[in-house]
Amino acid sequence: MLDLIIIGAGPAGLTAAIYASRAGLSTAIIERGAPGGKMFVTHEIENYPGFENITGRELSQTMHKHALKFGAQYEYGDVKEIVDLGETKKVITNMKEYEAKRVIIATGTENKKLGAPGEEELQGAGISYCAVCDGNFFRDRDVAVVGGGNSALEEALYLADICKSVTIIHRRQEFRAEEYIVNKVKSRENINFILDSNVKSFNGEGKLESVTTVNKNTKEETTTEVAGAFVYVGLIPITSPFTDLGIVDERGNIKVDERLESNVKGIFVAGDVREKDLRQIATATNDGAICAQNIINDLK
Repeated sequence: MLDLIIIGAGPAGLTAAIYASRAGLSTAIIERGAPGGKMFVTHEIENYPGFENITGRELSQTMHKHALKFGAQYEYGDVKEIVDLGETKKVITNMKEYEAKRVIIATGTENKKLGAPGEEELQGAGISYCAVCDGNFFRDRDVAVVGGGNSALEEALYLADICKSVTIIHRRQEFRAEEYIVNKVKSRENINFILDSNVKSFNGEGKLESVTTVNKNTKEETTTEVAGAFVYVGLIPITSPFTDLGIVDERGNIKVDERLESNVKGIFVAGDVREKDLRQIATATNDGAICAQNIINDLK
């Protein structure tokens, strides 16, 4: 029997582990991928206090090491279900079962897919959702980035350093990213733009060869030859294992009270997976600290 199980090892989960284990709670972190979550596959981070510039991988490794310093245990596994036993909770993964007095859900989000023809068939054969993971496969080649937010433009900058050219495809004329990032993108000579346009299809036999876009205003179609396409068009909360608990809303987020506790007593929620306006590393660490401290107060 553990005091606390944390599902997810992103910045929210790792911060919660630091606070809880430092306070003497027996704590386990369950993660199905690399420590850091989406932070791990972020090329550059420039807005986390204390680090003017750091790679996502470096910050993830630093947080992970810190989280284990006070005795938290790290478990690999894909959580399939949480069973509410009243005073305790059972967490069932694809590998084993755990039981704890409290649970923090910090599973984060995953990339939304466009749903355009060819996307499913060519995923992993030219279409990717992580430039840091797969960008090197397209070194010195032409690629596209679909999206207009911070993630899309930050990854376009990363790709511009290693690829021959980057074409940003965005459905609007203006970008949703911070002005600082927009200005950096516009200053790069090997970054091109197809704006006010939607992806009509990803084309290729066995591998991606081109992307066809259609302008929303003129209805003109354009086919651009690329070897790779990186899609950043939104995020979906990872909450499917928790729907039976009745804590997930119609958009897939989890609602919480001011303690960051869900409507199931003993189950707390931290980071991007909860309903919130701003999803950043700083706000995730804030959530993790609040959850852990409330649990510490409850149990001690």
